[in-house]
Amino acid sequence: MTSQDSTFPGAERFDLIIIGTGSGNSIPSEDFEDKKIAIVEEGTFGGTCLNVGCIPTKMYVYAADLAHAAKEGKRLGIDAQVNNVDWESIIERVFVNRIDKIAEGGEAYRRGDETPNITVFDKHATFVGPKAIAVGDEVITGEQIVIAAGSRPSIPAVYKDSGVKFYTNENIMRMPKQPESLIIVGGGYIAMEFAHVFDGLGTKVTVVNRSEKLLRHLDHDIVERFNKLARERFDVRIANAQRLEETAEGVALTLEDGSTVEAEAILVATGRKPNGDLMDLDKAGIEVREDGRIKVDEFGRTSVEGVWALGDVSSPYMLKHVANAEMRAVQHNLLHPEELQAMPHEHVPAAVFTHPQIASVGLTEEAALEQGYNITVKVQNYGDVAYGWAMEDNSGICKLITCKETGRLLGAHLMGPQASTLIQQLITAMVYNVDMRTFARKQYWIHPALPELVENAVLGLNWQTTVLRD
Repeated sequence: MTSQDSTFPGAERFDLIIIGTGSGNSIPSEDFEDKKIAIVEEGTFGGTCLNVGCIPTKMYVYAADLAHAAKEGKRLGIDAQVNNVDWESIIERVFVNRIDKIAEGGEAYRRGDETPNITVFDKHATFVGPKAIAVGDEVITGEQIVIAAGSRPSIPAVYKDSGVKFYTNENIMRMPKQPESLIIVGGGYIAMEFAHVFDGLGTKVTVVNRSEKLLRHLDHDIVERFNKLARERFDVRIANAQRLEETAEGVALTLEDGSTVEAEAILVATGRKPNGDLMDLDKAGIEVREDGRIKVDEFGRTSVEGVWALGDVSSPYMLKHVANAEMRAVQHNLLHPEELQAMPHEHVPAAVFTHPQIASVGLTEEAALEQGYNITVKVQNYGDVAYGWAMEDNSGICKLITCKETGRLLGAHLMGPQASTLIQQLITAMVYNVDMRTFARKQYWIHPALPELVENAVLGLNWQTTVLRD
């Protein structure tokens, strides 16, 4: 292979170009040591999850969990209170002492002597041909290209065009000081996690959402219960926003019903959009779906031979664990083109680290019925098992949807303490087609630990009757 491409004179040629350093940065394993590789990252190494997403947000969530638990102590006979929240100390713990060091170390490693076959480009990447990319003033070409460029916040015009400062998930955790009041726009998982974080730490939170239901994509039993709790905890306004203005104290958001919400700051958490539209994909002939995702086949291949995509920029799931799994599939496919692996999109779980915590995998009850399954459903309360008594939990549930004919678990949905951990055994049951009719009694369940919630839910499934919902 020559070091330059004749189509673009002066362009340096690589065996592999990787755009983005989230999950894409994990592709160059020791199996790629004989490849000349370019990694392109215009921002901070590590991608969304490490720097502005999953990891730092959960570090804030954990702090909020502890603070919120103190407020709820009375039901356990404990008179506790939070005397102070040191916002600057939280930022230092999360970012200065951990996240920033990891990001800096990751970049230094890729630039260092330990990976001499890798060249890092720190400019924005745009396509200028099917296998050619402009990075700043340079053009580089690649035999294989992997687009792992992620996503960014989607900002409605009412905020973007207002000229007023607003926050997104990408900068809210580094705001100079904790606000006494905060407007959060949106009703999805990002909005609800930050609503818990700021309310838990003592900020007055107002949630503004255009849909009547928060977290509306979840199973209806979870949605119903969560929305009741959210309205008890936050000031929830259901309306479209019309105008955002700056005030002496912060911001004022005028809603379509004529009312105005004021706060020190505003967080816009109205979803995320793939970054493919920033890359001149049309110049490479790379096809894009109507929703903005790069179009890939079951193996991660784009419409251009030798160009792949993974993660938020192309995936139907904007989840880090999915991006990692897709990375492993693409990594294998680059090395073994004769035995391609499909993108692993079966039994994808997700969790929302709000309060109560929520986790789900598989079909909702509605989807199972729409797909024609004869189902049995059990909703088990946390408060009906011994550890639930210990927590005095009166809102948490485990909901199972199972096929009557096969005993196969179709969906599991939990809301309550440790939901993201408790669901793991149910994910395993789905992946390995474990029969729920024998699942509970073929193993021990530690008493009185919280997994008894799952045990009782399984035992509560009704296999005898012919009704569709028990």
